[in-house]
Amino acid sequence: MWVSATGGRVVASVATALFLASALPAYSQTLDQALSAAYQNNPTLNSQRAATRATDEYVPIALSGYRPQVFGSAFVGMQWAETRVDSAYAQALGTGAISNNKTYPSGVGITIAQTIYDGLRTANSVRGAESQVRGQRELLRNTEQLVLLDAATAYMNVLQNGALVELQKQNLEALREELRAARDRFAVGEITRTDVAQAEASVANAESELSLAESNLNTSNAVFFQVTGLRPAKLTPGRPIDGLLAKSQARAVELGLSRHPAVKAAEFAVDAALSNVKVAEGALSPTLTLNGSASSNYNNSANVERQTSAAASLNLSVPIYQGGAEFATIRQTKETLGQMRIEVDVNREQVRANVVQYWGALEAAKAAIESAQASVAANEIALRGVREEWRVGQRTTLDVLNAQTALFNARASLVIAQRDRVVASYAVLSASGELSSTRLGLKVATYNPKVHYDQVRDAWFGVRTPGGQ
Repeated sequence: MWVSATGGRVVASVATALFLASALPAYSQTLDQALSAAYQNNPTLNSQRAATRATDEYVPIALSGYRPQVFGSAFVGMQWAETRVDSAYAQALGTGAISNNKTYPSGVGITIAQTIYDGLRTANSVRGAESQVRGQRELLRNTEQLVLLDAATAYMNVLQNGALVELQKQNLEALREELRAARDRFAVGEITRTDVAQAEASVANAESELSLAESNLNTSNAVFFQVTGLRPAKLTPGRPIDGLLAKSQARAVELGLSRHPAVKAAEFAVDAALSNVKVAEGALSPTLTLNGSASSNYNNSANVERQTSAAASLNLSVPIYQGGAEFATIRQTKETLGQMRIEVDVNREQVRANVVQYWGALEAAKAAIESAQASVAANEIALRGVREEWRVGQRTTLDVLNAQTALFNARASLVIAQRDRVVASYAVLSASGELSSTRLGLKVATYNPKVHYDQVRDAWFGVRTPGGQ
């Protein structure tokens, strides 16, 4: 947990409590290790990578419109025919009136079709598919940001809740000590039974709060494992990443509006929608196709052993009226294009709001740390003074219990503020579109979506998925 230079001596006991994990293994984990594990293992991120690879295939699907279509055919069978002629005619020919003819025809053939012009539908489909790929890469980058932020948050939550459990234990032990002292003084008649009851109530309340804190820690551990795939061990302090942040809120907003993957993905969605409009309009254009075929047939009749043929044709198809569906499709794609343009503005405003929100949270956390440090220092002094005054009868047991509770609350507030300080710094970097494994300098193999794209873009054959990323 990060602690500022000022006030370090005052919160030394708190800082010690933050990192106690006696029940955990001796080795330690760092925040960077947790982030690296999430980058490699997180199922949500890996699922998005698979979705990106699937989206890559839209480009070769679109490119298939430029390529010929080839079909082969073959047949084999049996043919039988019976012929009956007039008996007088058959007698004149010197043949029988009935004749049977049995043949075994077979053949092979090949047909080739090549589209020469299709109203630029293929060209626009390719451009639209490429825009989809670029947009999906931005969605992947956005998912990476969210996963890394979740990992940082989960890490700091484990630290925070572990520290709060330790503080609850210290607070409970202190209250039990106060209870023992109160019972001793009650035994000699220095205080009343009411004072003892107040101490007992405080202990019971602290025991309940300790159980709740332990439950919160167990939940944090489970979320940490879910996000990173690691079991939390002895976690080392997490530090804010102020050095990676923009120098001002205005600059952070500017970066977010121009670089945030959600905004970039929306812009690529506009490009894809525009291509879809042009593809739909291409349905009104004529289509020119070159067709060729060749075949060889065997034993089609009793007197023909083989027949070979070949043909080539240039076919022009001009749409005149197709029921009106093509006009509805064009109108539909234009409305979708308008929607995508609005989505760009929606995402920009969302990014702006997030930057302002998290920047404010970061500044508030900084102020909360200074306030909590001062509160801890003051409450430590106050508790010592109240205890001394209680010993000489100038303070009641309730005063001591209240002072102890105030000190615990101040220390807990400091722990929470320190956690918020670190998480807010990661949130600001994410809101400005800059949170990535590369930006953080994580020691992990970077996933490059272009590797798979290059492997499949120009593939003409094959059903096996590439061995790349």
